[in-house]
Amino acid sequence: MNREREPGSTLFETSRDGSILTVRSDREAVPATLMKRAHQEKLQLCDALERIADTLPRVDCLSCLAAANAIVPLLRNVHQYEETVIFPVYEAASTSSDANRASIRRLRAEHVEDECFAGEVTEILLAIGHGETVENAEAIGFMLRGFFEGLRRHIAFEREHVLPLIGVVDAG
Repeated sequence: MNREREPGSTLFETSRDGSILTVRSDREAVPATLMKRAHQEKLQLCDALERIADTLPRVDCLSCLAAANAIVPLLRNVHQYEETVIFPVYEAASTSSDANRASIRRLRAEHVEDECFAGEVTEILLAIGHGETVENAEAIGFMLRGFFEGLRRHIAFEREHVLPLIGVVDAG
């Protein structure tokens, strides 16, 4: 059975001190498999945000709250995993290519930007989810679309450039 997970139910978890990333359902999965799952979870979040943006100014408050509660933890955990596991493998496989090192620097910078933007999106979604009136639906929709389109571009780059170099072809 292939069920779609809710935005708040992620496979990725950290230890109490936030240092160890694990996967709840498959602790023996290889990094590439985890990366594909991370992409799937981020894309599900993007889809949820797009549904919210499409229904503005009338939105389901619970959907806003679910997405708001999922965004920051999901991104932090996936970014930590990418930076501690995937990027070092990619750098080792790239055999000293300046372009690939520059790509990793850009991806790391995008992680910081995405997490900052995620905080702003979370604030807006929490306010709407708790019943605040949507004053400017167009601006909020633009904000949501800017956020999830950036995530989708990041995923596309990783699928096209990072995963193949570490031996993974992602048909997604």
